[in-house]
This record gives sequence, structure tokens and C-alpha cells, in this order.
Amino acid sequence: MGNFERYLTLWVGICIVVGIVVGSFFGDSIAFLSRMEVAKVNIPVAILVWLMIYPMMVQIDFSSIKDVSKNWKGLSLTVVINWLIKPFTMAFFAWIFFDKIYAAWIAPDLAQEYIAGAILLGAAPCTAMVFVWSYLTKGDANFTLVQVSVNDLILLVAFIPIVRLLLGITNIEIPYDTLILSVVVFIVVPLLAGYISNRILLRQKGEKWFKEVFLHRLKPVSMIALLTTLILLFAFQGDKIVDNPLHILLIAVPLTIQTYFIFFIAWFAGRYLKLSHQICAPAAMIGASNFFELAVAVAIALFGLNSGASLATVVGVLIEVPVMLSLVALANKWKY
Repeated sequence: MGNFERYLTLWVGICIVVGIVVGSFFGDSIAFLSRMEVAKVNIPVAILVWLMIYPMMVQIDFSSIKDVSKNWKGLSLTVVINWLIKPFTMAFFAWIFFDKIYAAWIAPDLAQEYIAGAILLGAAPCTAMVFVWSYLTKGDANFTLVQVSVNDLILLVAFIPIVRLLLGITNIEIPYDTLILSVVVFIVVPLLAGYISNRILLRQKGEKWFKEVFLHRLKPVSMIALLTTLILLFAFQGDKIVDNPLHILLIAVPLTIQTYFIFFIAWFAGRYLKLSHQICAPAAMIGASNFFELAVAVAIALFGLNSGASLATVVGVLIEVPVMLSLVALANKWKY
């Protein structure tokens, strides 16, 4: 790893602070950026997420995707973790902390909103950022693409029933335009761009130039886009974080525990199933991380922008990158 990647956690911390400061002092000046959205998908953030995952997409050997059925164990693992375990453990940890442990600090009504936000995070497995985590752990790009595609298809039919079951609400209306647009923006567009540029560059420049020159120059793009995304996200939500510092910490605890818990379950299950490292790592990463774009959008649509549920999903964004980077480091340290 180069110095930039080695100290990425430090850069992430600096960008979070910068974002909060920018949002606190220049919130009105950048408000127009937060309003640039289609179906609650913020356009500047969508572009940055696209830049984050394009370097992964352009490396995919599409001709080998037909062989991904050989990794049926890995696909089975990610489906079981994401849909039969993760939503329910998230609900359990949220209930234990917000309803029981934090009873002296958080009012019951607000606690229920925080639980709702946590459940929305737990019911939405990662779609875009898992490409970054897979990239950093040298995961199999083809497997990562297929497992994300499978989870997206399940998400379309399972998200509403699971959220209804766990929230005990029967009138949830999911913003399907947000869901469909997110899949198109974060998966379909960069996938097509990666495929087209991969074919053109290999044909015109050759494999050696593609790997040693193009990919080498492209590598910093993903990380710079990630850091810029953090600045924007926390600039948009900085006022909430400044106004509720204690609650931010209280919300972060169960979300962090859930992230590590799911990662360890998936990782050691993958080792038990004798999955290769390049399959086990992305299978564990997709379960540990969340589709926070969808969770935030649904929380706002259901409970309002200033609700406790929305704040909980924003805290999910806050801890997502630092915690996932620590898991990336752990997966690389445990490489086998």
C-alpha cells in the first residue's frame, strides 16, 4: 500500500471534520447542492459514488462471469447473511440499546425513532460501496458484481416485507423511484461504462498498458471521490451532528457492534465453507456495510427530515467508512 492508502483512515477523519465545519459555517451557501436531486438521489453524491466504483467495474473480466456459478457457496452465504440474519440482529441490537440500556438518556418516543432508523439500515445491504471494499481487499470483481446483482433483485421484493415486519407498521410506502434510480446510477451506468472502456482500451492499447499505466493512474480516483463524498455528506448533515453530539455517540455504539458482528459471522462462515480469500472478503463486506443512500431516503420519506430515524441513518453514514476501513485492514491482515 502507498502512503495515501496507508493513512486513509486519517484522511477520512479529516474530511468528516471539514464537512461538518463547512456545513456549520457555509450551510446556506452550499444548500443548492443538497437540493440537486432526482427521486431523493443527490446528483453530486451520485456522481462521486460513480467515480468510486468505476475503477472496480473497468477491471471486470466479463467473459468469466459465466463461471461464477462455481462460487455458489459464496452467493449462498451472502444471501443468508443479508436477508435471514442481518436485519434481525440489527433490530435486536437497536432494541437492546435504545429501549433498555439507554432508557435513562433517551425518551421512549425518540428511542423508537432511532430503532426505526437502525432497522432501515439493517434491511438495506450495501449496493455501491461494496465495490470499493472489495477493491481494497483484492476481492474477485466478477463475484462482487454478481452478489450485488443478486442482492439488488432480492431487495426489490424483500425490503418492504422485512421493514414492515420489524417496524410493526402496515402502511409503509417505499419510494420505488429512489430504489430503481439508485440501482441504475450506482450499478448499471458504471457497469456499462466499465465494459465499454475495458473493451476499447484493451483492443487499442493492449493488456500491459491497461494494467500498468491506465489502472495505476486510475487508482487514486476512487479514494479521492470517497473523501469528497464524505465532505459533502457531512456538510449537508453537519447541523444535526453538532446539535446532538451525545445522541450521535449513543446511536453509533449499536450500529458499530452490528457491523463487526455481521462481518465476523460472514468471515468465519466463509472460512468454514473453505471459500477463497477473494470470495470470502467481498461476501463478508457486503453484509457488514449498508445501502445508506436508500436507508436515508426511506427514513426521510417515512419519518421526515428532522426525525430521529433520519438522524440514525445519517450516523450510519458517519461510522460506515471508518469502521469498514478497519474491516478492510483486518481482511487484508487475515489474507490466506
